[in-house]
Order: sequence, then C-alpha cells, then structure tokens
Amino acid sequence: MLRLPAGGKLLKIGAPKEIFEGEARVAMTPDSAKLLQKLGHTCVIEAGAGVKAGFSDKAYADAGVEVAKTATALFKAADVVVKVRGPEPKEAKMLGEGQTLISFFWPAQNEKMLEQMKAQGSTVIAMDMVPRISRAQKMDALSSMANIAGYRAVIEAGNNFGRFFTGQITAAGKVPPAKVLVVGAGVAGLAAIGTATSLGAITYAFDVRPEVAEQIESMGAQFVYLEFDASELPDGAATGGYAAPSTPAFQAKQLAKFLELAPDIDIVITTALIPGRPAPKLWTKEMVAMMKPGSVVVDLAAERGGNCDLTVMDEKVVSDNGVTIIGFTDFPSRMAAQASTLYSNNIRHMLADLTPAKDGVINHNMDDDVIRGATVAHKGEITFPPPPPKVAAIAVQKPKGKVKELTPAERRAKETAEFKLQTRNQIAMLAIGGGLILLAGLFTPASFMSHFIVFVLACFVGFSVIWNVSHSLHTPLMAITNAISSIIILGALLQIGSGSYLVILLAGLSILMAGINIFGGFMVTRRMLAMFQKS
Repeated sequence: MLRLPAGGKLLKIGAPKEIFEGEARVAMTPDSAKLLQKLGHTCVIEAGAGVKAGFSDKAYADAGVEVAKTATALFKAADVVVKVRGPEPKEAKMLGEGQTLISFFWPAQNEKMLEQMKAQGSTVIAMDMVPRISRAQKMDALSSMANIAGYRAVIEAGNNFGRFFTGQITAAGKVPPAKVLVVGAGVAGLAAIGTATSLGAITYAFDVRPEVAEQIESMGAQFVYLEFDASELPDGAATGGYAAPSTPAFQAKQLAKFLELAPDIDIVITTALIPGRPAPKLWTKEMVAMMKPGSVVVDLAAERGGNCDLTVMDEKVVSDNGVTIIGFTDFPSRMAAQASTLYSNNIRHMLADLTPAKDGVINHNMDDDVIRGATVAHKGEITFPPPPPKVAAIAVQKPKGKVKELTPAERRAKETAEFKLQTRNQIAMLAIGGGLILLAGLFTPASFMSHFIVFVLACFVGFSVIWNVSHSLHTPLMAITNAISSIIILGALLQIGSGSYLVILLAGLSILMAGINIFGGFMVTRRMLAMFQKS
C-alpha cells in the first residue's frame, strides 16, 4: 500500500512541466483531473505545464486542480508524479522514498536511472511496459501515441514530397498518384495506411504477420507478400504481444523484397520497433540510392536508432540522390492537444486500476498482470523485466506450412472451387428442405402448413438480406442480431392480419421489440461513425 500523507489527506497526483527540449505534451488535462478527483485523489499541476498543449492554468484551476509555482514545489507536494517523458537527472533526484512515478521510462535503455530509483526507494510505473492483453488496452499509451505518429508521419511526408498524393487527369496532362510503402501494420502503420489511402495514394503495406493482409486490403492498401516457411516467423507471444526479432532467414527475404520495390516507391514510412532492442534496419543505403529524387522516407523508429541506415535522430537529411529522410521523434508532440488528451486518459485508467476502492488510496497490487508488468521499480527493488503475464498476450498464432502470395491463376482456381462447393451445398440444402416440406404437407393439417411456410420464407429472406451485406459493414449490433430481428419482423408482419386477437397482439409485440433492436443498433452505429467523420 502506498503511503498516506500525514493528517489523513488525500493522495496528490502531480504533473510537472515537461523539460525535454521541444516536448509540448502534458500528462494531465483539466478533464482527466476531474475524473482523477472522482477516484478520491487531489491534483496539482506545475504552472505553465499545459500551455503548449492549449490548456491554461486557469482551466486547471477551474477544474479544481492546485497550481504549483515551481517543479520543486510540485515534486514535494505530490505523492504520485505523472509525466510524459522519462525523468531528467534533476527530476529524478527530486523523487523520494514512497513516491511513485508514472511515465514513459524505457527501462532496458535506462539501467543507471533504474538503479537510482531503486536506491531512492521510489516506485516507477513505465507506460511503455504495459502488457498487451485485452484488459490493458485502455492503458496502452504506446498505441495511443503511435496512432497519432502514424497520421502525422504521412502529413510530414506530404509536406516534403512536394507533389500530389492522388492521381489526376487534367487538360494540362496526367499526374500519376504517389506510391507509399508502410513497413509494419501495427497501430502506427494502420494509421499511416488509412491516411495515405484517404489522400489518394497507391499504398502498399508489409507486416511479418500475413494474417493482417485482409485488414490491410480492407483499408484500400495492397499487402506485400513474402514466400516463407512458418518456422521463420518471430514469436510475438513470448514478448507480451510486442514485436519480436525476425529470424535471419526471414529478414534476408524481407530485405530482398524491399530492394525489389525501392525503385517504384515515392514515400516509405517505417514503424518497426522491438522492446529493449535497437530498431531493426529495414531500409538500407542501397534502397535509398535506388529511390527517385524527391522521394521521402519517414522513420518512426528514429528514437531507437531508426529502421533506415541514413536516419539521424531529430533531423531531416537529404541523401546524395535527393531522397529526404525524416527522423523526427516528436510527431505526437506536434499534435500536443490531442496527444495530451489521449495520454492523460491512459494515465487515468492506470490510476483507476491502482485505486480500485476509489477512496484516494493506491493499492499497488503486484499480483495484477497489468500493474506488475508495468512496474519496473518498487519498494527498493528493481522489478524489471516482469514475468510473462498469466493472461495470454494479444498475439496472432503462426500460420502452418508455407505462406506465399497466390498468383492470379491460383486465385481464380480457388474462387471457382469455392463457388462449386457453395453451389453443391445450396442444392443439397434445397433438396433436404423441399423433402421436409413435402413430408410436413402430407402428415400435417393445412392450417399448420400456412404458418410453417411463413416461418420458412421469413428465415430465407432474413438470411439472404443480412448475409449478403459485406462483412466490413457489420458491427456487433448490426450482424447476427439483426438477422434474427429481421426474421421476427417478417414473420410478424405476415401474421398480424390474422383473425386471432392473441396472434395479432403477439405479432405486434414482436415487431415492437425487434424494431427497437434494429433501429437502436443503427442509432448506435451512426454515433460510432460520427466519431470518425471529418469536421
């Protein structure tokens, strides 16, 4: 149990101003502070901490947050310090015994700082170590920031590319579309794919997981296939759901494929990171030399050494053949307001798990997978690396056998075989259904048959209507449940004109309840879609 301040006061959650050069984010927003107070905590913010992100000191004060004049005063007052960047040396010295720090920390790269936290008796929760299990998604700050970075990477690439993304045919001539390659289809990669596709570029994407091909293609991009054996794939489950190092055989095939693509690609966005290791080199000098002048490489792994041989951290360099390589590490900070909002929500969810009783007292439960996985120092001990989580990490199983791209002839043959199989199945079902109806007609009264035929027709029409909708349009409220509801409504409409008052009443109630399910589902879906509409 974390110490309770003298006099029985509530624990204070404090957010200092980020002192890292160029960092504009803040770990607490006025809205997140209000929610933290509902957990029983009080909040304190350093004066000016949120200004770069668009949050004034007055906005914090109006939200009930105490404003500390200096960082020293804040560290002295706060029981839990929340930050974006890991602590600088002078900040680390201000953390004392019993205090908790929650921030990005990168423990594998900061052994000296980790030892200092151990010696000072401070607890450190690293937001970059949150395990990738379903329950922890709301605390996954890496994904939150990667989503913003992927979007911003495409914007930065377009700014330096100097040409259209989309193709155009005008009276003055034809403009070809840009070709974009996204390496890695994680959160950042998918955000980049979506942005590049929406701008009209021809987008290609590669990932070590061939299972994500369908997801990539559903976004309008083309998946880059490799032919390899499943044993050559890295194992993501062993690293808590994060990426694992590729095998030498797989990496060789990967580089050969990129070398083949390089001359045709205008923009490359690389996103590959492996926790605790330098970023893998995926875009070599040779590939850059093969690209056209004016092309752009955006390296989102620049902070960990970069995926490109020519990447320079926090700089933009131009190669001898006129290719721009961008190694900025502050993409989320360039969208500080949204990044701060998302990150502060991740912090809030972490504190909610640390305060299960909502009484302002933190229970640091080391038996909890999420808390244990993210805690790297506690009670004078280094607790990094954590043990594997008891709950399996979010990792897709390896495919069996060899994985390769199908040729057009193989695809046609596969589609033909599937069509023939579906046709045979349909004929068999129709024959069985026809036989059952014939038997029912021979041995049951006519009144039963009229109702039975209505039921069969309702099932058939409902099934045909719903199952012919593309799966990409389905939501949990608009898939199976709507199929069932449509069957109910069709049957009820056909029965509502019968002479029996009981049948009419039941049919009316059926229409009402099924209608609520269908229209309620559409209303919720519209609200969900509105969240993603452009302003």
